[in-house]
Amino acid sequence: MKLKAYAKINLALDVLSKREDGYHEIRTIMQTVDLYDIINIEKIEEDNIIVTTSSENIPTDNKNHAYIAASLLKERFGVKQGVRIHIEKNIPVSAGLAGGSTDAAAVLKGLNEIFELNLSEQQLMEIGREIGADVPFCLVGGTALCEGIGEKVIKLKSAPQMNILIAKPEVYVSTQAVYEALDLSKVKKRPNIEAMISAIEEGNVKEIAKNLCNVLEVVTVNQYPVINRVKDIMRNNNALGTVMTGSGPAVFGIFSNRYDALKAAERLKVFIKEIILTTTCEGSGF
Repeated sequence: MKLKAYAKINLALDVLSKREDGYHEIRTIMQTVDLYDIINIEKIEEDNIIVTTSSENIPTDNKNHAYIAASLLKERFGVKQGVRIHIEKNIPVSAGLAGGSTDAAAVLKGLNEIFELNLSEQQLMEIGREIGADVPFCLVGGTALCEGIGEKVIKLKSAPQMNILIAKPEVYVSTQAVYEALDLSKVKKRPNIEAMISAIEEGNVKEIAKNLCNVLEVVTVNQYPVINRVKDIMRNNNALGTVMTGSGPAVFGIFSNRYDALKAAERLKVFIKEIILTTTCEGSGF
């Protein structure tokens, strides 16, 4: 079985409070983009999980999200057959694009079919949240408001198709460290989630771009000034709006046309290796 595992961006991300378990309550609007890893899944007779990948930057053992997804399903439902999973990696790693989470979501969907478990989407989402907060959204895809730690997914009307330029600076950002360093009392600008939802419902690309906002920039931009440099170049090349996705370091810009986006990409190539021009898309693609 071959599946496409799509990346996500955060159009708006607000952090409301820190919970007693150490996690943070968030409200975010996530959007699927047409950038995907290809997941090949094959059933094998031996009771084993074998993960291989085209990338040297991700683990292939029990630290890999796809491996964890397969292990959880096998253990929970007493599956004695094994599985071979190959990940053709196209989504930048540790970028804020849910690369690991979407691979896990694809494996959950794929193994549900291969092993004929007949689990509902809701059941898969409940298992997915044990792997990571972004996995439930990656199972659903499209455009959604996500709450809690991100695992509560409320489907929204599909956002209009938009030209999205993604640039990932070569810095490593720890999601946990970003959240730990976040001082909510110092957050001056918060996203207007309701305004963003209205802009999406109206299909108004300019208003969507105007309302892009991510409170985690307060931490990551201070640590890595290159993020602001990327945003400035996108703005100087007619981006309608630009913001960091997730905890970073990837940044995306919304452009009214491909020409301006390609012009920005040319400027960014001087110091950024991973640059992708894509579009928003509907659904998870599974």
